[in-house]
Amino acid sequence: MPRLGSGIPLIGRSDELMRLGSALDRAASGVAGGVLLSGDAGVGKSRLVAELGTRAREMGALVVTGRCTDMAEGALPYLPFSEALASLAATHSPELEQVVQQRPALEWLLPQRAATIPAVVPVGPEGTPLAVDHENAGRTNVEQDIGQLQLFDAVRSALTELAAARPVVLVVEDLHWADASTRDMLAFLLARLRSQRLLVVVTYRHDDVHRRHPLRTLLAELARTATVERIELPALTEDDARAFVDAIGEGQLSADAARGIVRRAEGNPFLLEELVAAGAGDGHELPAELAEVLLARLERLPQAVRRLLRTVSVAHGAVAHSALADVAGNDELELEDALREAVQHNVLVVDGRYYAFRHSLLREAVYTDLLPGERARLHAAYAHRLVGMRQRGVAAQLAYHSLESNDLPTALAASLRAAEEAQSVGAPASVLRHLERALRIWHAVPPPERPAAANELELTRRASRAAGAAGEPDRSISYARAAVELLASGPWEGDAEEAATTYLRLARALLGLTGSLAEAASVIDRAWQLVIDAPASHTRTWVLAVRARILRGLGNDDEALGSAHTALAEARAGGFGGAEADALITIGRLAEKAGTPPAAREHLCLARDRAREAGAIGTELMARYFLGLSYDEQGELNDALATYDEAVARAEAAGTALNGHAVESRVRQLHLRYVRGEWAGLDTAEPVRSALPEIAAALLAGPIAHAAVAQGHFADAGRLMAEMRPYVGTELLIAIAAAAVGAEMACWQGDHEEGLRWARTGLDRCDGPGPGLLAVIRIAAHGIASAVGVAAEARREGDREREDAAIGTGEDLLDRARASMSAPSHATRQIGPEAIAWLARAEAEASRLRGGGSPELWREAARAFDYGAVYDQAVCRWRQAEALLVTVGQRDAGPAVAELLADAHATAEHLGAAPLRDAVAATAARARAARGNGQVSRHPAVANPLTERELAVLELVALGRTNRQIGEQLYISEKTVSVHLSRTMAKLGASRRAEAVAIAYDRALLSGPSEPDSQVSGERGATP
Repeated sequence: MPRLGSGIPLIGRSDELMRLGSALDRAASGVAGGVLLSGDAGVGKSRLVAELGTRAREMGALVVTGRCTDMAEGALPYLPFSEALASLAATHSPELEQVVQQRPALEWLLPQRAATIPAVVPVGPEGTPLAVDHENAGRTNVEQDIGQLQLFDAVRSALTELAAARPVVLVVEDLHWADASTRDMLAFLLARLRSQRLLVVVTYRHDDVHRRHPLRTLLAELARTATVERIELPALTEDDARAFVDAIGEGQLSADAARGIVRRAEGNPFLLEELVAAGAGDGHELPAELAEVLLARLERLPQAVRRLLRTVSVAHGAVAHSALADVAGNDELELEDALREAVQHNVLVVDGRYYAFRHSLLREAVYTDLLPGERARLHAAYAHRLVGMRQRGVAAQLAYHSLESNDLPTALAASLRAAEEAQSVGAPASVLRHLERALRIWHAVPPPERPAAANELELTRRASRAAGAAGEPDRSISYARAAVELLASGPWEGDAEEAATTYLRLARALLGLTGSLAEAASVIDRAWQLVIDAPASHTRTWVLAVRARILRGLGNDDEALGSAHTALAEARAGGFGGAEADALITIGRLAEKAGTPPAAREHLCLARDRAREAGAIGTELMARYFLGLSYDEQGELNDALATYDEAVARAEAAGTALNGHAVESRVRQLHLRYVRGEWAGLDTAEPVRSALPEIAAALLAGPIAHAAVAQGHFADAGRLMAEMRPYVGTELLIAIAAAAVGAEMACWQGDHEEGLRWARTGLDRCDGPGPGLLAVIRIAAHGIASAVGVAAEARREGDREREDAAIGTGEDLLDRARASMSAPSHATRQIGPEAIAWLARAEAEASRLRGGGSPELWREAARAFDYGAVYDQAVCRWRQAEALLVTVGQRDAGPAVAELLADAHATAEHLGAAPLRDAVAATAARARAARGNGQVSRHPAVANPLTERELAVLELVALGRTNRQIGEQLYISEKTVSVHLSRTMAKLGASRRAEAVAIAYDRALLSGPSEPDSQVSGERGATP
């Protein structure tokens, strides 16, 4: 069976492949050379050489390959050269027969004689083999040396003769296993590279070439050879590794599993492939077969070195020399000797004062191979050294080693201390990990040995808070529910304060999950009933603040405002800065809804500052997000983007980039970059997404997918949609984004029924509170565009029933958009320019349902998008031009159409929006056909210099036709075609046919064969 990754294109390696390609080109031109390609085992040397071989064969070169074999001292001499000749013999190459006849010494490298080859191949003066006289070795040494040199020269001259007919690429793989004779022959050959059309490519594992390896001397000599180039193949970058995993995993791996595999493999393609085959992401045990492969190379090391490696593996990371000395118990000199051996064999690497395994999977394999008692003993030894140390990070190490050595009381105390340390540096994911460890062993530790200041209920609530801050709302809710269940047991039964605090935690956790508002309201009401008659306190104030936020979300504005003001008063009286900021946010959002943005921003800015003073980073990020949203909703894009940028930067600086409002700020940040046409900046989000939980990564995928669709990168958009799809049924924001992306992509691809399905799905998810009017209007607009496409298809097919149904669907969608704008929840709210623009676009799209379209409505839509939405404005201008061509006619609308198309084309070119650019070009072509004189240009000030006949010829050139084929199709002679092409290239300033076609496309002079006037209506093609 082929390997899992066989058949996939080479990923990454562009620089290395370019250098190999350059060496091949030089060799093909008569400048012979050698390349030493090195890298770790499994890093992809053979795959890269195979790619080079494919390119070499495509240019007509002869490629022969030989491999060295791991047979230690018993390796066959000259094996790779024998194998290379065998590959030629297998093809019955006449070239081989000729060179062998002229050089009889080569007979000894052919496979049928390989078994009898002595360590040195002596050849007589006439090329006949000489027997090795072991009894009189001294007498035959000179003859043997002469014979060996004759064999070397025979190989060199044979390759030179083969290269005279065509370029030759000789590949010698795995030189680290080569015998001395092979190394000598290779040194001889590489030192004599001159003007042959020959490239010698040698691969070896540099992690196997330790300090005493015999290959090191040869490599040092070859490094001084001018004709030899050294290329070191590094591990794949994280992005390339992820692309590799996606390619070989064929979409079957979850994003979390793929990230875990990329992390574990550290960019090694072989390890990536093996882990994908085993589905072994984070938390999975190393596959046994892979562990055996990794451990095999360690079996040759001395026992003292292997024992040391087992000790290092238990450290679970880099380990200091002093720690090894304490734990290993070796004599200092013995320890240094073992370490030196491990470093020289490239098993361990030195990083300052620390030692670590060269690859983490090798450490994992060694660790997994430990016996249970051996493992516990070594962990206990590491833990014993750490007791009493107070440096940062020690607590986490102590907790780990204590747990693995079954010292649970020490592990519990150390875990709690590690959680405090992680909290102090703003690392919520680490806080959660340490708290989870503490909760896991809580009941296994006898009560007298538990830390006096800790209790299970508070730890569970803290775990819920940490999970929320780490961007994992589901786990946050799970821990909050577990805390509620604990109320019925232990010392908390009947404690109103503890109960209210616990219900408050659950309510706040539920707010982090879309669709949980009703349950959050029920939970906060239970908390409120517990403190309604209680005096002001920290808990009561927070219950009031969170209750106000929930009531606002449910639309109970008056009650929400009353609760928020009460919370504000009690917070200021009690000095509870976080609760004060939370209440101010609610008051600010209610002011926004009432149509007073300046008052809203004043409250939100104050909330931001108070939260920061109080150290309430989560509340501060919420204030920053809503402040940005205030600008965003009013179309003040510069201020909105600056505010989101500040929110994202603040979250990163505080170590809370996974906080829900931090993620939402980043989503809006990316969305505004998309709206403003700053699409290059969206690329920077991919490294961020790779570090996020799947649900947060799916949220960020929305705006990136929008840009991918607009640029015509449909495969990329499809991959992003695949990440979003699992959450479409549960996460409203992801469902909305997926519906808009899916509908638009389907339209550009001409699948209008699919576009309608996406629109219906999105609108169904928008039923109920929460989504906002913009989502409904935008999805409805895309749905109407899809309905236009379906109606046009039915019209062309003469299917009147289907056409009427599509028109009715489009009109229903328009009614839905209009109704959303006038819904009671928005009756007193100032509607932002983005919603107004999308409603205008929905109206304009609906004008196309029965054909044509309203130029005036499209002009209004384009004007509405003038708040900064450059791409959507360009789409509207293109549609306006199409509508003008139908309703006004080319004669009267020519200049206006040209100007609109020029503007839309310029924007599409600037953004790289290929589908829009092509659609504009197609409209320009239809305009030429309608006018009949070929004078529609890319810009109204620049006339089209080509005649109709020249355009017709160029259109067929663009389709790949030859001059003879063009002449036959246009009923003109081949010579006349050549004349037209010469004139066309002169007018366009092109030197080649392909360049003329490219220039014509760039100027929108060319978009394919002209179409009949009846198709100017825009019923054909994409309708985004």
